[in-house]
Amino acid sequence: MRKLSTWLLSCLLLAAFAAPAFAGGFSGSYQRIPGWDGAEMGAFVMVPKDQGPGPFPLLVMPASWAAPNLEYVGRGGVLASKGYVVVSYTSRGFWDSAGKIDIAGPGTVEDVSAVIDWALAHTPADPNKIGASGISYGAGISLLAAERDPRIKSVAALSGWADLEASLYANRTVSQQGAALLVVAGALTGRPGPELATATARIALGDFDGAVGGLLPIVPERSPATGVDALNRNGTSVLLANAFNDSLFPPGQFIDFYNRLSGPKQLLFSHGDHATVEAPGALGLPNEIYDAAGRWFDRHLKGIANGVERESPVRLKSQGGDWRGYADWNAVQRGATVFALSRPSGLIAPTGNLQSQPSTGWNHSILTGLPTLADSGVAFVSGFLQSVQVAPQASIPLVARAGAAVWQTPMSWTGQQLSGMPQLHLTVTPSQSEVTLFAYLYSVDLLGNGSLLSHKPYSLRGARAGVAQAVDLRLEATSWDIPAGRRLVLVVDTTDPRYTTASRIGGTVSFSSPANDPSTLTVPLR
Repeated sequence: MRKLSTWLLSCLLLAAFAAPAFAGGFSGSYQRIPGWDGAEMGAFVMVPKDQGPGPFPLLVMPASWAAPNLEYVGRGGVLASKGYVVVSYTSRGFWDSAGKIDIAGPGTVEDVSAVIDWALAHTPADPNKIGASGISYGAGISLLAAERDPRIKSVAALSGWADLEASLYANRTVSQQGAALLVVAGALTGRPGPELATATARIALGDFDGAVGGLLPIVPERSPATGVDALNRNGTSVLLANAFNDSLFPPGQFIDFYNRLSGPKQLLFSHGDHATVEAPGALGLPNEIYDAAGRWFDRHLKGIANGVERESPVRLKSQGGDWRGYADWNAVQRGATVFALSRPSGLIAPTGNLQSQPSTGWNHSILTGLPTLADSGVAFVSGFLQSVQVAPQASIPLVARAGAAVWQTPMSWTGQQLSGMPQLHLTVTPSQSEVTLFAYLYSVDLLGNGSLLSHKPYSLRGARAGVAQAVDLRLEATSWDIPAGRRLVLVVDTTDPRYTTASRIGGTVSFSSPANDPSTLTVPLR
C-alpha cells in the first residue's frame, strides 16, 4: 500500500508542479532501484527530453527523514528540464523503500553509490559529472556519500548536519521536542532498525538522555565532520545552507564543518526553522536557496561560467530580507564588541550591566530548576515564525530573578546590526554535580519587551559541587537588524521547555567574574 500510494503521489506532484516542463523538457518514470544489498529503493527518475542524446550531469537526491521520493519531484522536474538526469528516491527503511532505518548508517550511505550505478547503466547520465543533494536526512546522506564515493563531484546540503553529536546532544543537552518528533515520524512512516527502535522505546518512557546517549557510539561514523578530509582530498565542491533557527541541526555545527573544507564552498544562512526555508523550492516553486543550489551545480557540474566563484562564499540573510556577504566566517566575527558582565543589583529585579569596562570580584547566585519567562520557544514553530519577523517574546522586567541572572546594555539610540555568533564566557559554581544552563540574548524595547535573537543550552555533568569552573558558550548564529531605541539583554537560567535539563529544584548556581578571568559577552555588532 505504501508503494502504491507513493507512486500515485509522485505522479500527482509531477503533474501539479512540473507539467509545463514535462511537456517539452523531460520524461519521468517511477522505478525500483536495487540498493547496495539488493533491497529496492522507490525512486522517481527524470531524464531530459528533446535536449540531445546526452550524456547529462546526474543528480542523486535522497529523501528527507520520513519523506517519500515525491519530495523532490517538483524541483527535479525543473532541473531535468535544464539538462540534468535526476533520481529522487526514498531513503532506506521509509515508505516504499525496503530495508530498515539505520540512521544514516553504512547501508543508507552505500545506497547512494548503488543508485549512481543504476543511473549510469539505465539513463544517459555522465559518469564524470555527478552531484548529490538533499534536505535534512538527505543532506547528511549526500555529504557522507560524497566522502565515500569520489565520483560525486559536487554537493548541495540543505538543512543538514555535519556533526550529529553537536546537533542531537548540543553541549550535552537534548532537545526533547526535536527528538520526540524524529522518533514519532520514523515510527509512523518507516521500519526502525535496532538503534532507532531502542531510542524510540527509551523516549516513550521519557528517557531522552538515555535515548540519545545510547546513540553516541554510532554517531562519529554518521557525521560528515569525521570524514571531511576525504571531501578535501576529492576536491568536492560543497554548498551548505541552513536556517538560523533550525530546531534539529543548529547552524554552529555547519559553521565548524564549513571552516574545515578546503575545496570550493559556500555557506548560506537565512531565518526559518528546519527545512522550512527550502521546502517550497523542493516542490519546484521559486526559492532563493534552490536557485543558489542550481547555480552551484551549473558551475561545478556543467562548467557554466555563471560567476559563482566570484560570489561571497558566506552569505547571511537578515530578518528584513537583506543578504550580507563575507569572505569567510572570520570576517563575520571580526570586530565584535566585547561587553563585561557586572554584578546584578537591585531589590526586586536585580540586573547587571553589559559594559565596556571590566568588572571583577563579584558573585551572584540563582536557584536551579525554577521556570522563568525566558525560553527558546517551540521547536519548528518558533523558528518558522522568525522567518516572518515574529521572534519568541519575553517581558524582561517579569523574568523571575530568583531563577535567572540578567544583564543589559545601555539603550542604543542608533540602529545596529547583529550578524554572527555571540559568545559568552562565564565562571559558574554549581551546588550540585549536574546543572543545565540556558543563555538567551534579547533585543529589548523601552517597555521591556524582549525579542529573542539567539540562545544555547549548556549542561555541566559530573561537575564538582562548590568548585568554580569557566564556561565558554557559543550562542547560535543570527543576522538581525536592531532598530534604534533598544538594548541587548542577556538572560541565563536553568530550565527550558524545549530541552531536557539536568537542573533540579533545591540547588543553586553562582556566577562570578574573577580578576584573572573576567566574565564577558562578545557580540558581532555593526
